[in-house]
Amino acid sequence: MKLKPISNAILLATLPTTAVFAGGLDRSGQSIQAFLQPGNYAEAGISVLDPDVSGKDKAGNHVGDMADDYSFINAAIKVQATDQVSLGLIYDQPYGADAQYQVQNNLFSENNQGTAVEVKTQNLTALFGYQPNENWNFYAGPVWQTVEADIKLRGNAYGAPPVTLSGYNIKIDQEEAYGWLAGFAYQIPAIALKAAVTYRSEISHNAKAHEETSLGNIGLAHLSNRVSSVEAITPQSVNLDFQTGIAKDTLAFANIRWVHWDQFAVTPSLLAEASSLKGNKQNLIDYSNDQWSANIGVGHKFNDKWSASTSVGWDSGAGNPVTTLGPTEGYWSLGLGAQYSPAANYFIQAGVKHLWLGDATAQTGGNPVGEFEDNNAWAYGMKIGYRF
Repeated sequence: MKLKPISNAILLATLPTTAVFAGGLDRSGQSIQAFLQPGNYAEAGISVLDPDVSGKDKAGNHVGDMADDYSFINAAIKVQATDQVSLGLIYDQPYGADAQYQVQNNLFSENNQGTAVEVKTQNLTALFGYQPNENWNFYAGPVWQTVEADIKLRGNAYGAPPVTLSGYNIKIDQEEAYGWLAGFAYQIPAIALKAAVTYRSEISHNAKAHEETSLGNIGLAHLSNRVSSVEAITPQSVNLDFQTGIAKDTLAFANIRWVHWDQFAVTPSLLAEASSLKGNKQNLIDYSNDQWSANIGVGHKFNDKWSASTSVGWDSGAGNPVTTLGPTEGYWSLGLGAQYSPAANYFIQAGVKHLWLGDATAQTGGNPVGEFEDNNAWAYGMKIGYRF
């Protein structure tokens, strides 16, 4: 069935709250949909997550909400240099973590301090696209990425005195590294069909780390403080994006994402040596399974100014048991979005999602220390797009 072409104002396949609480450290979903828009285009957006993650320790005591609210931004610009050549830049913050355990019991706190984690990343992707005809688009480009972290472990979850990792601190300086992206897209404009497959390479970081433990207090001065290099490899991934017209002014859309978290681990040298004294070398962060996620939905244009969408999402997580720094295992989500276009060349888009977070067992050094169940989160996003 041949459908009436849908206005370029409908961009509902990419709500700005797509992947704000995904498996592992995944946040942004690393979309390149802005680069696949027709003509010259620019956008900027912000996403905010308000999670509630609580549970019980191994003794059955309540562990209060340990997940901090956080926000991240994204921006993109795409220029159609010629009929067959397009150029683009995309900025996002693809991976991260924010957690702060409350000072409630001695499992995750000590000396009036709770276990805390903050991980930040930035991506800048440059894209070159070649369109041999109106149907095909082949694209590739380099990726610049930075990573930094500040993590503090507190409480008996990390071992009992005198050999304990409670009091361990690590600050990882911002480090830059490079990777690449490649993919292709196929479209049939008459029926608003568009499909794209995008591969991103892994990116290897060797960052300067400042580690501290309290083990110097028991005569282990060589395990007290250290400046070293820590390796962290952000994973390779594949995104599959699809949309098609299904009725007049109505789209169906889907996104499927795979992230290679399997065997991911960050093991600073001081932490590895200190934890070996307990008979079990411990990773700072590790994941056991690859992450799969999917987001499907429908968008409808009501008139030249207003359109809306609804979507359902699922995320597998990256393995269970999980680290104490992020004790959830995937999610289900339901999202709503709306778009207002005051003029044909720009729009304002907003979305909200509710996420039902998967139950997880938190562990340290392979030992279960807590159960986190029946948790949820709210995600909010806003985006402004402009055609020039």
